[in-house]
Amino acid sequence: MKAHLVTYGCQMNEYDTHVVESQLVALGVELVKAVEEADFVLVNTCAVRGKPVDKVRAVLGNLRKTKRERGLLVGMMGCLAQLEEGQEIAKKYDVDILLGPGALLDIGAALESNKRFWSMAFKDDIHDFVPPAPQNKLSAHLTIQRGCDHHCTYCIVPETRGPQVSRHPDLILRELDSLVEAGALEVTLLGQNVNSYGKDQTGYPDFGDLLRMVGKSGIPRIKFTTSHPMDFSDNIIEAIAETPNVCKFIHLPVQSGSNKVLKQMGREYTREWYLERIEKMRSLIPRLFISTDIIVGFPNETEDDFLETVSLYDAVQYDSAFMFIYSARPGTPSYKHFADMPKEIKTERLNRLIERQKHWSQLKNSRLIGQEVECLIRGAAYEPSFMEGHTEGNHPVLLPVAQAPVPGIYRALVEHATPHMLFGKVTEVVKQAEFMPMQLHSPVFSSLDL
Repeated sequence: MKAHLVTYGCQMNEYDTHVVESQLVALGVELVKAVEEADFVLVNTCAVRGKPVDKVRAVLGNLRKTKRERGLLVGMMGCLAQLEEGQEIAKKYDVDILLGPGALLDIGAALESNKRFWSMAFKDDIHDFVPPAPQNKLSAHLTIQRGCDHHCTYCIVPETRGPQVSRHPDLILRELDSLVEAGALEVTLLGQNVNSYGKDQTGYPDFGDLLRMVGKSGIPRIKFTTSHPMDFSDNIIEAIAETPNVCKFIHLPVQSGSNKVLKQMGREYTREWYLERIEKMRSLIPRLFISTDIIVGFPNETEDDFLETVSLYDAVQYDSAFMFIYSARPGTPSYKHFADMPKEIKTERLNRLIERQKHWSQLKNSRLIGQEVECLIRGAAYEPSFMEGHTEGNHPVLLPVAQAPVPGIYRALVEHATPHMLFGKVTEVVKQAEFMPMQLHSPVFSSLDL
């Protein structure tokens, strides 16, 4: 059998795709790069917003046509598969295999079945499974916990991913060792809420102590995502400050700058509390880069509420931000209880906030001109004669291929900056890769592009 996987959504979906790919390879399945070559196509889905769901409908519609022309097996996995909405889509488009995020290791049983196979149970085996390290990847992902015990009113994740379950630290460190041995130079610790790690299990370290443990592994760069402000303790901040190979970059979603809206969102903190956390971070980590997520046009958001979000953005001076208009998702409390507002109002506010974001990103990036930054260079850029990568502050960066001919870690002097890109020249080769990184087996569509 030949299989092709298509991945939509977050970094955890990328990780889950690797988990399933490793299972398929162990079963003797050949992974191919195109639908045309495949006997089995598996779509890993996202349900956080409406647009990725629409994309999945389009893909499954095309696969249904292909299935009618030849004997194609079609599967769907991920967050959308867990929802009644996704299951209705699967019925409509004649999906053969349906796996929820907690049932990924059922892929073998699914292929052995001679009939439609659907499994949406949250099974314990996924938390103990240690996948083989991906080969020829400089930057790797490592899931440390799944699920979320927070209940933000707009968020479908508690339904799709279930309650929080932290992986045993020994399993995390074993997987990390395999990544280091395979040549990874950077690892991103993943979870729906990484900084609540350990709270659900007696005797586990908290996230700050886990960061210190991971820091002793020898991997040059450590990142993590995503965090909830309510769980960002002083110990975590101190661990970031004290551990040299933890990148001094924090993604801390605020969602809104209005206390009224934050309360309706069920975010559990106030504007003032969030700003105090930012102040604490910057007091202990002077060269800190911060990004955020913001939802514009949440139900009942007034113009004054929106302006409070703008003023908070100005107060924090984020290096970057991911901003979206509110997308009502069936099954969430906000969908059930709050009336949506006109799209044109949401879009107009989003455009204003994007302009503010461009202002601060240009200003913050321009301040880096003349400074040295450490860059993980992944490979050739679309721009001719350049290699692309990202700094330890998660800034996209381009370096001349003549100076950085091989992927790896470089120090570079920033010479030019735009709101979304740094350009520099190499001042030091820190560590070059021992291999040429390969592309993923399946295309990945980031939620940030949806």
